Amino acid sequence: MRRWIAIGLVMTAAGLAPASVAVASTDPAHPVQGPTRAEAWVARIVAPTRAYTRPRQSRVVTWLGAQARWAGGPDQLLVLGVQDDPLGRRWLRVRLPDRPNGAAGWILADRAELSRTSWRLEVDLSARQVRAIRLGRVVRTFRAVIGAAATPTPRGHFAVAEVVRQPDPTGFLGPWALHLTAHSDVLDDYGGGPGTVALHGRGGASLLDPLGTARSHGCIRIDDRQISFLAQVLVPGAPVTIRR
Repeated sequence: MRRWIAIGLVMTAAGLAPASVAVASTDPAHPVQGPTRAEAWVARIVAPTRAYTRPRQSRVVTWLGAQARWAGGPDQLLVLGVQDDPLGRRWLRVRLPDRPNGAAGWILADRAELSRTSWRLEVDLSARQVRAIRLGRVVRTFRAVIGAAATPTPRGHFAVAEVVRQPDPTGFLGPWALHLTAHSDVLDDYGGGPGTVALHGRGGASLLDPLGTARSHGCIRIDDRQISFLAQVLVPGAPVTIRR
């Protein structure tokens, strides 16, 4: 624990404070809890595990591996809540990157490594804006292209599922795509995935749709410079709220 604190102090002094800091889940000064506007806990899966409907070995919701589905990086999930069972085992309720939107499950805490992040995103569909928030304060605001009327961007409380560098930074998606745990409410499949909604850059044909318009299949598009910034500060598991 002292080692993590020392590293954090050095990085802060240098102006390089990390997006998330590993903290022991038993630290009484920082109890694990659900996301707030100022911070959230992220669970990195370190051993394959089942996710259950309740904080005990009940019905299995899904199987979780240690690697994310698209880019092969760490599988990190937003922690929604914590509960101990009668046997003294700690369980984590996590947001799942599955349908239906809002899917969640319970995993044993010893299958994950916990960290905290002070970053989150808010997408305002009415204003067609994305707000990057750190420690509860809006740091940057971006104009965005959102879903068209026939293919709207879904609303709800989600999380970043993966941060994926694009092979062609000048292509339709720009240099980065932040896959979300959100899925289209009207499309079962597009872009090679199961209707997964992403926040990504703009290039090629996507530049024909001006920022501030509603013309996508449900994804959220922002300028390449802004998506590159978000790819640096956001970690998989960071909260994302999409509202009207």
